[in-house]
Order: sequence, then C-alpha cells, then structure tokens
Amino acid sequence: MRGPVLAALLSGLVLGLSAGLAPGPLMALVIAQSLRHGAREGCKIALAPLLTDAPVILLAFWFAAGLRDHARWFGVLSLLGGAFVLHLAFDAFRSPTAPVDEAGAPPQSWFKGAATNLLSPHPWLFWMTVGAATLARTQAVGAHAVAAFLGAFYGLLVGSKLLLALLAGRSRDWLDGRGYRAVMALLGGLLFLFAGSLILRGLVAFS
Repeated sequence: MRGPVLAALLSGLVLGLSAGLAPGPLMALVIAQSLRHGAREGCKIALAPLLTDAPVILLAFWFAAGLRDHARWFGVLSLLGGAFVLHLAFDAFRSPTAPVDEAGAPPQSWFKGAATNLLSPHPWLFWMTVGAATLARTQAVGAHAVAAFLGAFYGLLVGSKLLLALLAGRSRDWLDGRGYRAVMALLGGLLFLFAGSLILRGLVAFS
C-alpha cells in the first residue's frame, strides 16, 4: 500500500507545481493584486482554488460522464472567462501611478479570485482529463492515496501562488511611480492576451 500512496503523492507534487507555476489569468491577478493592495490581498487570490475547485471537480466528473458536446460548453465558459479577464486587464491599465492603500477602493480579492478561477477553462480541462484519471486511480487504492494526491496537489498549487504574492507584495515597497506603472501595464497586457486567447477559443468552439 505504501508504494501506491507514494506514487499518488508524487503525482500530486508534480501536477500541483506545474499548475501553480503555469502562466495564466490567476497568476497575473495574484501579482497585480499584491502590487496594488499588498501581499494579503494577493494571498486571497492565491487561495481561490481552495474555495472554488470542489464544485469544479464534481461538475467536471459529471460533465465528463454525461455531456456529449464538450466543445460548445467550453466555448461558453471561455467567452465568459475572456470577458471577465478583459475587465481585469482594463482595471490594471487604469491603476494609479503608485500602490493604493487600505483606505482606497475595496480590492474585492475574494470575488475576483473566485470568478477568475471558476470562469477559466483551465481548471475544468484539468479535472475532466488528467485530474479525473489520476483521482480515479488513487480512489482505487484508497482514502490515504486520495488524501496524499489532493494534499500534495493543492499544497503546491496554492503554495507557489502564495509565495508569488508575498514576493510581489514586498516589491511594491521599492517600486517607484514609473516602475509601478510599467509593471501594472505589463500585467494588464498579459491579462489582455489571456482574455483574447479565451475569447478566441470560445469563438472557435462555435465555428
């Protein structure tokens, strides 16, 4: 039993780290929110998968088992996600020339993180493909293997983003106005590209 549990643990570590460090809207939002409002708000974005992935996993298994036309469903999700990420991109472009303080506009980090994660096709695609297959194998081994896989996966998925939020939050102290504006413009551009990619993917699904 020890061997399969160790294999599940290693699978979770590898998949969690790769997902945590993969470029995407959530990673860009972690950095942007940390720079604008501090590491605490960036950490809230990083925790979004822990808050939203449970329904994603359950629905992904259900859709994978009973949905015939995956492409159109992912198309709708991509269009909605692209529109929301596009809004976040414009928000980054409109950011002030210096990090805002706690007395400014409410950061709404919990909402932004949850919406970005739920409306992105990436978690759904992961759990409907490699995630579902890996979790099914660990279920056959037992509860210890499932706990090892999920613990390792989310430990590195969320942990890597929390570390990124802390590093970005520290960097806001030495960024001057021009440097801060340049970084936010870069993040806005990345979010804009991610939004364009999601929208294009959604349109292709209906073509």
